[in-house]
Amino acid sequence: MSKENKNFFADRDIQIILGTLLRVGVIASMTVVFIGGLVYLVFNHSEIVNYSQFDSVKSGFSKISDIFIGLGELKGSAIIQFGILLLIFTPIMRVVFSIFSFLIERDYLYVLIGAFVLCVILFSLSNKLVG
Repeated sequence: MSKENKNFFADRDIQIILGTLLRVGVIASMTVVFIGGLVYLVFNHSEIVNYSQFDSVKSGFSKISDIFIGLGELKGSAIIQFGILLLIFTPIMRVVFSIFSFLIERDYLYVLIGAFVLCVILFSLSNKLVG
């Protein structure tokens, strides 16, 4: 019975850690996007934007390496994109942490399921699905 209580508390601790991970990730990404928005408004407040045509390449931040280069130059749009990347990677980190927690618990079926989910997410984020 002591072992059952120990597993219950370990499961509860893991759930608290996962919840905290998600909360911190969302708050951090929200903060980064807000700061990026302020920086963008300070330096680009007089720029006129044409919304009649959409050009995804115009921003210049379509690759992760471009975002980090823009961060080094303190560009507001790069900071916003980085905040969005943080928001995207928050649930991915949850899946990775879940895989490790299942490994600690020696629950190998859930390790395989988590690894499969992680592979699907990473494949969908690659450019293999788009043109």
